[in-house]
Parts: sequence; C-alpha cells; structure tokens
Amino acid sequence: MKTAIFALFCLALPAVSFAQIVTAEDYLKRVEDTYAGFRDYEANITIRQGNNTMAGKVSHLKPQFLRIDFSQPTNQVMVFNGEQLTVYLPDFSAILNQTVSGGRGPNMASAAGIALLRRAYAPAYVSSPNPMPLEDSGEQVVRLRLTPRSGGQTYKEIQLAINPQTLYVRRIEGITYSGGSTRFDFTNTKVNQGIPEARFIYDSPASANVYNNFLFRDRQ
Repeated sequence: MKTAIFALFCLALPAVSFAQIVTAEDYLKRVEDTYAGFRDYEANITIRQGNNTMAGKVSHLKPQFLRIDFSQPTNQVMVFNGEQLTVYLPDFSAILNQTVSGGRGPNMASAAGIALLRRAYAPAYVSSPNPMPLEDSGEQVVRLRLTPRSGGQTYKEIQLAINPQTLYVRRIEGITYSGGSTRFDFTNTKVNQGIPEARFIYDSPASANVYNNFLFRDRQ
C-alpha cells in the first residue's frame, strides 16, 4: 500500500508543476493588470536609438497624460495632454505641436500601451519563465519576446524585460524589419505619487518659434 501511494505521489508531481507554469500570454496580462492599478507613475528613462542616447524623467497620468523632462539633451521637453503632443527643442528654439486624435498618442509603458501590444503581438518567453540577468545591469528580469500576430506592424520583434517582484516594465526594445532598434529603459519607478494634471500643461518660452502639425497634417 505504501509503495502504491508513493508511486501515485510521484506521478502527481509533474502535473502539479505543469499547472503552476504561467504562460507568456498570462504573464503579460498580469503586467497589464498591474499597470491598470496605477493612477500615475514617475521613472527615470533612457532612450537609445542607434548611437543616439536620450535621458530624463518620465511622468504618466491616466489615461494618456505623458511628460518627459530631458537631461540629455538638456532642457528638452515632450508633453502629451491627451489631445496635443508638444516637443520643445531648446537647441533650435523651436516648439513642435501636433494635434492627435483616435488614440494615436504615445502610450509608453502603461496599461493602454501593454493592451495594444497584447492585441498586436504574440508573446513568448525568451528562454524560460525563470528570471535571468539583464544586460548592462545584472538585474534579474523575466524576458519576453513579442512577434506580430499579423502583417503591417512597425516592429518585427519587441523584447520586454519585466521585474519579477513588482511586474514593472524595466526595458522595452523594438527591432525593425531593417534591423534598427529603439530601446527604452525605466529605472527608479514610483507609482501613485499624486501627480496633478497641471504638470502636463506646458508653458513654452515666448521666444521659441512654433511649428504646428509637424508629424502629419490634416488633409483638406
């Protein structure tokens, strides 16, 4: 009898272990749910594209408010208030404004942004659900690789690095079909800081030249 019980116990172990494995799809949904619980967050951000590097502090407020105050380039600012994207380029004394509609605004790392990724891309673990060291830092992260569910996407692959304790996004890297990449690193993330909407009202320098609809213009 003891032998039979032991055998049944051993047979049950693989089934229990398998049931505890979280699929990449479910893991990414957990990340989305985590961000859905944020009213706001602040983080240090570093953006790398090719040989170019930008750095600063990002602020996000639900549903789509976003501001980046850059330290590199110094004093550059990007603000999105849900309707208009504004970029201040101090080196050129220029203000670039773009009216945005239809949910085309920047989402970055947010519940809405992750939901868009889940709809457009299929996630898989890079190697396993186990945390692994993040390049350049040694931090332990869960790595996901996202590939397009259909054609027409900007990136042929997006890689996510997730902090396994907090489920915060640590890194997003998009790889284009031509082999180029854009990488966003988020560090020192602080959530629900009580950020006011007033932070996303940008008072541009009066001396700056203003250029409207610099990304695309409404067709007549």
